[in-house]
Amino acid sequence: MRLPQLTVLAFALFLSGCANGGPWVEVGGERFTVEIADDDAERARGLMFRDELATGTGMLFIHDAEEPQAYWMKNTRIALDILYFDNGRKLVSQQRNVPPCSGGNACPSYPSARPARYVLELNAGEAERLKLQDGAELGLGDGIPPVR
Repeated sequence: MRLPQLTVLAFALFLSGCANGGPWVEVGGERFTVEIADDDAERARGLMFRDELATGTGMLFIHDAEEPQAYWMKNTRIALDILYFDNGRKLVSQQRNVPPCSGGNACPSYPSARPARYVLELNAGEAERLKLQDGAELGLGDGIPPVR
């Protein structure tokens, strides 16, 4: 007995959604699939040398301690919003529409206004589109490692 094509298609879409799940965060009422950078090498590499960041995705940097953070765009080819969150996962600082930089070590840094533990990088314009304000909460989904 053959399943109707619609049932087969629905099942295939369900399986592809499960396979592409991965770690995610929620901010501003929207969910983003994220890559995790939780060690020195991954944090240093970040989104360098990428030509694009897919819609609905980002990179979540998890630091060992809540402290002042500063990010730069060395070898980063895409404009980003850099969002800083404290231990309580509250937005404490934002750097919006940060331009790419090919100036090597001459690239400027973009510091947090207050100590942060989590840093979320999204495509430039997302913070404005979501109307994010300091105090917004970062929700951590499945696949996000616990802080040490």
